Amino acid sequence: MKGIGRAGGAVALSLSCLTAGPAMAWELSGTHAVELVRQDGSAVLLGDIRFEPAGDRIAFRFEPEHKAYKDYFLSMKEFKCIDGEREVFCHVPYPYPNPQSVTPRDLVWLEHAFLFLHKNPSEFGAKLWNGVIYRMAITDEGIVGTPQAVDLNLIGVPPSGDAPPYGAGERTDIEPGAREFGRLRIR
Repeated sequence: MKGIGRAGGAVALSLSCLTAGPAMAWELSGTHAVELVRQDGSAVLLGDIRFEPAGDRIAFRFEPEHKAYKDYFLSMKEFKCIDGEREVFCHVPYPYPNPQSVTPRDLVWLEHAFLFLHKNPSEFGAKLWNGVIYRMAITDEGIVGTPQAVDLNLIGVPPSGDAPPYGAGERTDIEPGAREFGRLRIR
């Protein structure tokens, strides 16, 4: 920057910062809102999630926003549910010990923290084969989850190892628009 002068140097430095490369991607740190997003773009706040370093992984802790949920007693069990216009989404907490941690390339335990079952408002009982897991990806704005179908009966018995039960073979992509809550968002 020799010969540019003080003001010119500041402009050149500013321009170099603007063209230095892509913006920083969203990071797994701090406290963020977790929302279920309807097909029309409106969202329901599920609660907050906090990410903190934990060795070579990042621990997470979810704190639900209790006023967002209604209590449903389905199939002899209490569920915390979100009433939609055309379906009810009930949170199904993963019932077994797990690391509750992630890496930027491995969000599988975060996906397992947000298992749901869906039902029509007029249906009686919980049909565990109507499970939903959100396949999550980090974007520049946060984490976005797209729904996939799972059979929640699979977690009726403890897993035989440390691997999460819903791998690629236990999930089925859901047709866009099929679920009222077509996205989960952490931002």
